[in-house]
Amino acid sequence: MTDSDSAVIGILSDTHGWLHPGLFDYLKDVDLILHAGDIGHVGLLDELAAVAPVRAVWGNIDGWDVRHAYPEHDQFDVAGVRFWMTHIAGRPGRWQRGMGTRLAQDPPDVFVCGHSHILQIERVEVLGNMLFLNPGAAGRQGFQQVKTMVRLHLSGGRCQQADVVHLDP
Repeated sequence: MTDSDSAVIGILSDTHGWLHPGLFDYLKDVDLILHAGDIGHVGLLDELAAVAPVRAVWGNIDGWDVRHAYPEHDQFDVAGVRFWMTHIAGRPGRWQRGMGTRLAQDPPDVFVCGHSHILQIERVEVLGNMLFLNPGAAGRQGFQQVKTMVRLHLSGGRCQQADVVHLDP
């Protein structure tokens, strides 16, 4: 994955054990799938892995099956872009669990989290122009009105485009 200079990544979170039937149409041509926690069960990630390689972190609703198979924090490179993914982090200016301090020490190019069920994508200048990305929630549980995911296009060591996908018409 890190050898190529371009990639398309499907990013989702908060599925809570359910995969939207339309999700696979948006994932069929991605190079990698990221799941930012509240997965529900390991079998859901196995279904996603049949489409593309998967990286995931566990969330607060995840049981020991997920927590034993996946970390709470994951840092990795894709197409020359440094990622950090976790489930609960807050948001720029309102970080939780000491994340602001941790991010300031070595900010990634892209920081992915979930938990809030609120879609948010923004550049954080005080953290080296880091891209903050919360894909919202792709599952049925929660208060969100629209189920969402994000397709992130990488090329030349940079994020070129983020496509927000609304899973319900």
